Amino acid sequence: SKKNSIKRIISTMIVLKNVTCGYQDFPVLQDISLQIESGEFCALLGPNGAGKSTLLYTIMGYLKPSKGFISIFGKEIASVKHSWLAKQLAFVPQETRSEFDHTVQETVLMGRYPYLGLLQSYSSEDFEVVDSVLEELKLLELKHRWLSEISGGEKQRVLIARALVQQTPFILLDESLSQLDINYQIEIMKLLKAIHSKENKTVLIVSHNLNLAANYAERLIFLKEGKVLASGTPELLMQKETLKELFAIELDIMQNPHTQRPNIIYP
Repeated sequence: SKKNSIKRIISTMIVLKNVTCGYQDFPVLQDISLQIESGEFCALLGPNGAGKSTLLYTIMGYLKPSKGFISIFGKEIASVKHSWLAKQLAFVPQETRSEFDHTVQETVLMGRYPYLGLLQSYSSEDFEVVDSVLEELKLLELKHRWLSEISGGEKQRVLIARALVQQTPFILLDESLSQLDINYQIEIMKLLKAIHSKENKTVLIVSHNLNLAANYAERLIFLKEGKVLASGTPELLMQKETLKELFAIELDIMQNPHTQRPNIIYP
């Protein structure tokens, strides 16, 4: 029935409805309505200050909208427990700088925190989940190494491993590639694509790299001045006029012979 199909649609996605949100009296996001479908691989792009990170923090409940609402699986996030949200959304920040050094194993184990009861310590199952993900991401031999001893690319894989052991349907990444060399950027995007395909996880990544986003994501979301300028496939959005509107620069487009996706050529 129509009612059931509407219910099913609502229960399989992140929905933002007329969301205005920002810091103090300054609204960064302005009247944004957006849906992230279950199982999508989306890249969020736009100039600095467009509101990309603010959008992620608002979805995660760190920032409260002054207007509008956000729901996940049909539940409005303003009224759910933080522990429930932590089982839906895993977050991969830019490379973290901590006051304290942790081992790779300790860092990844933190992703199991939402499953701990009050005064409970990590179980053998938690350690098994961690080992299994470390093996999948080729990090097992680094298990007892300190974060300060490993490369940027390895650190980013560790943060993705921490997100994976959270066993959430959604993974959000905030410019997680921007500090990395190009070889690591490609490696991480391939890894995310493989995780997305194999485990049907919904991936939303904030990116500055148009070509990487177009080559790996199924859907691009262009954000400008706190509003969604456009949303759709790379083929639809990687057009001269749209990119000029987004970045105020003339860019030529050609098809990447390896991926068959549109890529920009720098003038």
